[in-house]
Amino acid sequence: MLTIGDFARLGRVSVRMLRHYDSVGLLRPAAVDPHSGYRYYTAEQLRRLNRVIALKDLGLTLAQVRAVLDDVLDVAELRGMLRLRRAQLEAQLAADTARLAGVEARLRAIETEGRMTTQDVVLKELPPVRVAELTAVAASYESADIGPVIQPLYPELFRRLEAAGVTPTGPGLAYYEPAGDGEKVVVHAGVGVAVVPDRLPDVAVVDLPGVPAAATVIHHGSMDEVEGTMQVLARWIEENGWRADGYARELYVEYCAEDPSGGVTELQLPVRRG
Repeated sequence: MLTIGDFARLGRVSVRMLRHYDSVGLLRPAAVDPHSGYRYYTAEQLRRLNRVIALKDLGLTLAQVRAVLDDVLDVAELRGMLRLRRAQLEAQLAADTARLAGVEARLRAIETEGRMTTQDVVLKELPPVRVAELTAVAASYESADIGPVIQPLYPELFRRLEAAGVTPTGPGLAYYEPAGDGEKVVVHAGVGVAVVPDRLPDVAVVDLPGVPAAATVIHHGSMDEVEGTMQVLARWIEENGWRADGYARELYVEYCAEDPSGGVTELQLPVRRG
């Protein structure tokens, strides 16, 4: 027989944890001294302890672990439980991967601060343009929310244009507008065309009005790393007595779907005198 301390050391758990397992009926000691209350375990019980730890590491609750070890669950129920846990872990991994990518993008934005100056900003008038577009709704204007929404729109838009025999007349153009009173944003993925509106029944054709004054700047690289360039625009607007007048348009001068880091985008932010 092993004392609780020896059993804990062999099983690489704490004495406190063994006492908890005893209290919930998950791993009872083989014997308890009636006078001292000391708990004693057998070496054979290490098998159950190891299974408890393994199932806990899968993310099962103690109640689920006990049901598995006591054969309360049949094979189908156990399989379903483990598949659910696998899906949860996969979703968590995807979320953590996206969060890591966001952190890395922010770090790169911080590292590039100061490389661009407000001298790179150009104030100009934007002419009206007719675009064929598809739209979707993003949870917010953050890059992490915009990217997954807008990226699938362009391949589908170009597929529909090709099917209709329409050739774009210019680069891709994205713009945004609020979706109600919350943070949600309507994402417009468009491209310049020279067709009448009813020429494309499954694609919206919209005439974007001209913009009298827009602060513009060229962004090099992925749009996931656009924050630093937006900071340059913000400084220029503040320093020159202008105010932002809506969301920035994005003119994709060079669109690199396979390698976003090679992209060249002109940010066009409508402004007005403050």
